[in-house]
Amino acid sequence: MKVVKLQSWEDRFREAVQRLRDAEVRWLAETQIKKAYGSALYWMSPTIISAVIFAGTAAPRSAPLDASVVLSILATLRVISEPMRVLPEVMSTMIQVKVSLDRIGEFQDDAVDRTAMPASNMSLAVRSGVFSWEPSKAIATLKGINVTAMRGEKIAVCGPVGAGKSSLLCSMLGEIPRISGSVSVSGSVAYVSQTSWIQSRTVRDNVFFGKPMNNEEYEKAIRCCALDKDMENFPHGDLTEIGQRGLNMSGGQKQRIQLARAVYNNADIYLLDDPFSAVDAHTAANLFNDCVMAALESKTVILVTHQVEFLSKVDKILVMENGEITQEGTYQELLQSGTAFEQLVNAHKNSKTPLDSQEHGKEAKKPGTFQYQIPMIPQNSEAEISTSNPLSVQLTEEEKRELGEAGLKPYKDYVSVSKGWLLLVLIILAQCAFVVLQCLATYWLAIAVQNHQFSVVVVVGVYAAMATASCLFAYIRSLLAAHFGLKASRKFFSGLMDSVFKAPMLFFDSTPIGRIMTRASSDLSILDFDVPYTMTFVISGTIEVAATKVIMIMVTWQVVLVAVPVVIVLLYIQRYYIASARELVRINGTTKAPVMNFAAESMLGVVTNSP
Repeated sequence: MKVVKLQSWEDRFREAVQRLRDAEVRWLAETQIKKAYGSALYWMSPTIISAVIFAGTAAPRSAPLDASVVLSILATLRVISEPMRVLPEVMSTMIQVKVSLDRIGEFQDDAVDRTAMPASNMSLAVRSGVFSWEPSKAIATLKGINVTAMRGEKIAVCGPVGAGKSSLLCSMLGEIPRISGSVSVSGSVAYVSQTSWIQSRTVRDNVFFGKPMNNEEYEKAIRCCALDKDMENFPHGDLTEIGQRGLNMSGGQKQRIQLARAVYNNADIYLLDDPFSAVDAHTAANLFNDCVMAALESKTVILVTHQVEFLSKVDKILVMENGEITQEGTYQELLQSGTAFEQLVNAHKNSKTPLDSQEHGKEAKKPGTFQYQIPMIPQNSEAEISTSNPLSVQLTEEEKRELGEAGLKPYKDYVSVSKGWLLLVLIILAQCAFVVLQCLATYWLAIAVQNHQFSVVVVVGVYAAMATASCLFAYIRSLLAAHFGLKASRKFFSGLMDSVFKAPMLFFDSTPIGRIMTRASSDLSILDFDVPYTMTFVISGTIEVAATKVIMIMVTWQVVLVAVPVVIVLLYIQRYYIASARELVRINGTTKAPVMNFAAESMLGVVTNSP
């Protein structure tokens, strides 16, 4: 979003998102119309079946067509109609479950192809490896890879841009598809990517990465990664919160934090993908000496780097070009071979490297140069790493959760935004017509079967006509509800896009991406599917209950003596339930965003997490 606003691309991206939304709305409209068909069929099926049963019963005179038979048939059909209505939805859900399980199973079966090595001095071995990011194509990304790394060995990988250095590390991690050969790993692996991956948590949490606190190891990781000076400048020390994708950290700070995370992990093998690219030369020299060569002295390290001045300190060098390891050997062996590696090294000999300056660090300070020292943290507790300032400012704002009743205002706003008052009135009228015709159809059967002046054809025909007319109004009601919901969905989505694209960068800096994704996915889905039909269901249910009560009172007024106390008790239970259910729904809404935010962050760092 920062790039979009910098380039003034808001309108263009909004139009692109709107085109995708329009395509989604077309499918949504088709789904809602099919639901309207389903609602009509739900009410039509008992009518057709009952008419056939009545005609079949009366025609051969196999059973008397009286009130007891008619009402028993109608009651039975009404009981089995609900399971029959739910059956297609259940089948659709089962199909979705099967598709989801197949996807999850395919993902779980796609295990990392790494062979565990028996206990030996060898940490990692790649033999005759051929790898390709696109296995379907004949061109391999890496060819003829043969690498062995002994325990405690330091191996540097160098070569021009695009030579396959990062892909080589990915092949050792099992992230790149293997065409042939084998990859064997002995021990745990820690990976530091070229592009920093930082979680939106505190500096301390990023370094711990879920591991328990160890003061000695923590201070060692902070010190060897040159983060001690940064800790003093952070507003809250190592308790400083890091924003989304490390927005309040420099590139060098993010790189050193993820390097400290790897050091604190205390793995057996370290794969470092150009960890010095985002830091200055002086800091790079400190990191190489204090971290790679000192803190990781007993560990196996495979380092991808462009800093030629560090190559003389490693045990072995791999030179890559066009996806192949063209040279392998020690620094002196490669220099004596008289190849391009020698030319690369000679090009850097004319300039004095920071590494040389450290080795001969007692030279006098030259005029015009800037030198500084990183102070060491005393060997004390973790409390001295953090500042003593209280956490008064929080970078990421907590999502606020409303309390108490919301009232009717949200529903009024929902109807007002879509200007759907007319549609709402038409839905109520259609439901009233549906209920009246349903009652008249049943009442007609009750009186017609007792009046022998009417033939079976007339009785069944009038009943079927009134029931069919009621189903037509049910269909109209469902269509109006679908149109009402689609109209509201378009308006709400348009307002959401306006708010997102017109929001200042401060909003995106303080709002987790998972919260925005929740609004644009699950919350919007509720507006698309649930709200219009829930409102229609409430209206329909209220009208049906009112009609049922009126009919019961007209037939047997004594039912009021029982109905009134029952209604009072039900209203009390309903208020108790709604208060609890409302808060549970709100809690679910506010806790869903952190989960989605964590999932989105984890997907960005899936390679870092996988070792």
